Amino acid sequence: MNTLHGKDYLVFLIYFIVVAGYGYWIYRRKKKATVTASHDYFLAEGSLTWWAIGASLIASNISAEQFIGMSGNGFTMGLAISTYEWMAAATLLVVAIFFIPVYLKNKIYTMPQFLQQRYNGTVAMIMAVFWLLLYVIVNLTSILFLGALAISSISGISLTVCMIFLAVFAVFITLGGMKVIGYTDVIQVFFLILGGLVTTYLALDLVAQHYGTKGAVEGFKALTTNADEHFHMIFKKDNPNYISLPGLTVLIGGMWIVNLNYWGCNQYITQRALGADLATARKGILFAAFLKLLMPVIVVLPGIAAFVLHKEGVVIGDVNIRNAVGVGNELVQDKAYPVLLNLLPTGLKGLAFAALTAAVVASLAGKANSIATIFTLDIYKKKIAPEADEKRMVWMGRVSVIVAMLVAVLIAPFLGIDKKGGFEFIQEYTGFVSPGIFAMFILGFFWKKTTSNAALFGSIGGFILSVIFKILPKWTNLEWLSPYGFSKLVDQKDGTQLYEIPFLDRMGFVFVICVLSMIVISLYENKRGIKPNGLIIDKKMFRMEPAFAAGTLIVCGILTALYYFYW
Repeated sequence: MNTLHGKDYLVFLIYFIVVAGYGYWIYRRKKKATVTASHDYFLAEGSLTWWAIGASLIASNISAEQFIGMSGNGFTMGLAISTYEWMAAATLLVVAIFFIPVYLKNKIYTMPQFLQQRYNGTVAMIMAVFWLLLYVIVNLTSILFLGALAISSISGISLTVCMIFLAVFAVFITLGGMKVIGYTDVIQVFFLILGGLVTTYLALDLVAQHYGTKGAVEGFKALTTNADEHFHMIFKKDNPNYISLPGLTVLIGGMWIVNLNYWGCNQYITQRALGADLATARKGILFAAFLKLLMPVIVVLPGIAAFVLHKEGVVIGDVNIRNAVGVGNELVQDKAYPVLLNLLPTGLKGLAFAALTAAVVASLAGKANSIATIFTLDIYKKKIAPEADEKRMVWMGRVSVIVAMLVAVLIAPFLGIDKKGGFEFIQEYTGFVSPGIFAMFILGFFWKKTTSNAALFGSIGGFILSVIFKILPKWTNLEWLSPYGFSKLVDQKDGTQLYEIPFLDRMGFVFVICVLSMIVISLYENKRGIKPNGLIIDKKMFRMEPAFAAGTLIVCGILTALYYFYW
């Protein structure tokens, strides 16, 4: 089962040739039109269209953790995990309206540059090094390893070979710069969505066939009938998955911090829009918001379909779904999507394989380019070689891409990534740093009195507070929070039980404490005569064009309808 056939390799080869060939054509064309300007290489300044920006945002965001991890969460908890995608659509609108105008008006191209311009060089350098380590040691390795693991499970090719192939493919695209990444991402998204929709259709059709009908529509109806508990977006306190998605927190609490930090304060993401004018950037982000509404169809519904097939013990060919997915394994959920892919017919399996590869390669390329941008513009140019010219900076950016990818390939197998689970784990442990960073950014944007020391507290103190809230249940009984929905009794690995704070609520608590502490620190320092640096903020910056405003209303209307219908 875990092998690709001739037709599968042919489909994948077509995908590879199209992406690589188009990327090389864009690179040659760009080379003739522009020399080796650093802003063109790192940001594709002024050359990405709105549809390229939107597609690149999605291609960079969707990777193995969504296809494997989020589909696995669909298997265990159902449609509710879609809140990460649907709330991201709402968040993208907030970023387009309020964040991007501030970045563009103040000519900010990297996140450390924002911190230096708004606070000081110390804060900027600390966060530049922090982001660099986070991107290489955590993000790049996770994307590479989980992607290779998924592709290996489908193709039967060894894990090491898959990692090397993904790394080389991503480097090939990344060396062409942000413009090549942006435009090849359009093709990556095409394969990602097409392959994903085909997989979803066939998964739903398998469910329909089991219940004596045919087609995706009948399959979806069978899912809603036979797995009704998997089609509720807001969990009640007695739901076993409440600790992961604690009720209304997904609408009015920590979910906003997760998304606003990721989409608005993340070099890896915002870089796509920072090289465009405001109108183009907003259109691109709006396009990404519409694509986000579609993502649960691709990454969540297959997981729910696998759950129903697993529950029914369906046998397809020589594969028993229940045995293939497994029972009693804490990582059972992450097997759901690969099992479905291995059930696909020859040829279509190659298309799904290409879709998964596209998602992983696009994410790797985007992450590698962000690593190169931060290292070259915020560390190399400022501290190592201030005299470096444009050509030297582009060369150093390419070297840093190769070095980062090589480091990731070498260390990824030793980090135990496969033992830590999928999508939810990534979200929780990213949440150790995101509340403080987001507090630092949001106050830096919209409160001119915020000082550098307050920003340092937000970044460092926020992490310390997150650790304290994580281990707090071991020090004291938090049962008293349970009636309010802020703690839940959870089984521990040693057989004991503790009342734990859901990590989304924990993020909300840490964010509020960080904001209040930063305000107190800033006011104290203001009284001592410390005047912080401000940004150029003009209310006119936030005005929306009619077309963008109309698109925003449509996205909000669709989200309202989805949450109303699947509450």
